[in-house]
Amino acid sequence: ANVTVTDLEELQELLMVNIENNKHLVTGSVRAKVLKWGEDVTEFQPPPDYILMADCIYYEESLEPLLKTLKDLTGPDTCVLCCYEQRTMGKNPEIERKYFELLQMDFELEKIPLDKHDEEYRSEDIHIMNIHRKQT
Repeated sequence: ANVTVTDLEELQELLMVNIENNKHLVTGSVRAKVLKWGEDVTEFQPPPDYILMADCIYYEESLEPLLKTLKDLTGPDTCVLCCYEQRTMGKNPEIERKYFELLQMDFELEKIPLDKHDEEYRSEDIHIMNIHRKQT
């Protein structure tokens, strides 16, 4: 695959270190780019086949920019896999509830059952969602 890994500007050096440390596993291409949620994503077009999200649901003020970015990045055939650790402390349960409520306005969600997760890494508090744009 040809992969673009994204994070904020201040984490680009760490992304490059991770790419370098894992280049022996790569059979396609990997590049690191800055992606700030809520901002212009035209340089990431056309829509990717897959978007992998890991632990992106944590700040209430980031929900709207994250959802805007997902809407802007996805096409009708884009598959979004969202993995997150369900947290029970503080405002986290409310933030997760709000995120999935807002997400369902434009996307269809399918929770991947725990028995389909990797045996070595599965955990009751780790959830994986298969997300697609709603058909218009």
